[in-house]
Amino acid sequence: MTRRTSIPLRMGGVGIGGDAPIVVQSMAKTDTRNTAATISQIRELEECGCELVRMAVPDQEAAESLATIRKNVSLPIIADIHFDYRLALAALQFGAAGLRLNPGNIGDRGQIAQVVTAAREREVPIRIGVNAGSLPAGFEPGAPTVVRMVNLALEQIRLMESLDFALLKVSLKAFDVPSTVQAYRMIAARIPYPLHLGITEAGLPRTGVIRSALGIGILLYEGIGDTIRVSLTAHPREEVFVAYEILKSLGLRQRGPMLVSCPSCGRAEVDIIALAEAVSRRLDRTSTPVKVAVMGCVVNGPGEARDADVGIACGKGKGVVFKKGEVVGTASEQDLLEALMAEVNSLGTTEQEQG
Repeated sequence: MTRRTSIPLRMGGVGIGGDAPIVVQSMAKTDTRNTAATISQIRELEECGCELVRMAVPDQEAAESLATIRKNVSLPIIADIHFDYRLALAALQFGAAGLRLNPGNIGDRGQIAQVVTAAREREVPIRIGVNAGSLPAGFEPGAPTVVRMVNLALEQIRLMESLDFALLKVSLKAFDVPSTVQAYRMIAARIPYPLHLGITEAGLPRTGVIRSALGIGILLYEGIGDTIRVSLTAHPREEVFVAYEILKSLGLRQRGPMLVSCPSCGRAEVDIIALAEAVSRRLDRTSTPVKVAVMGCVVNGPGEARDADVGIACGKGKGVVFKKGEVVGTASEQDLLEALMAEVNSLGTTEQEQG
């Protein structure tokens, strides 16, 4: 795939666009005014690979909390601003590395100009974040939603460019996948700025993962996108995990293990589902990129297991253990998990203790 070329920028110490890797972002789901809880959650996000974190700034107290939070975490913080431009000015004052502004909620040009001036002085990027659900009622009411989304973003971009500001990132999110994909395709050819991808309000993990993987995956495969956030009604670490799985599936980033497991069927003579779930829990303890295969029978099992860094191909009550394509041993069904993990750890992959 050929990636769309975008103007590079930096948010804190993180490179975005240009030839930088696709960046994984999430959002703290704590009350920003509760600094202890927010700091704890951001640190947890950093441990699982998050690279940018967005935080809600609903009032002045939340904006002021940024100063304490920023001093106690290393991830760049993006302040999420709606309705009140003064909160954007305060967030900049207290150390935000980036701003997200929704033009559907802040429409006064003079107010936006004040924010842009302050951001330019601090060299802080702004994301123009258009959501299908919060388009201004009076903006091109007769046009299709996707066209309104794109045109609203373009109007905001032109305003900021007229203010001599180009540290821009753009997002065009909707709940439904086709509208989101169409909007990003339309704007990708018309602007040079980095694009932040996501499906907004995607839902609970069971369905939200599917919507996000489809929408984000289609666009990334077409070379569109510079940062991504998987929006789930779940703990934000789940968003980070899914984001990396999307990137790994497309060969765009490698972080953490990749588990290949067969779906099981009537040919399987061990409990493949339980075994694969146990392996997955153990692999969650490492961030090392390693491909592990758990296969249930002789149809595809030996080939898939041999292709992985480490794998097992199961037979009746036992399995063969492979490492780098070579058979290194056999184990009974009850010992397969430990035999497999011993070979995973022998690759230099160390399981971390979990309390």
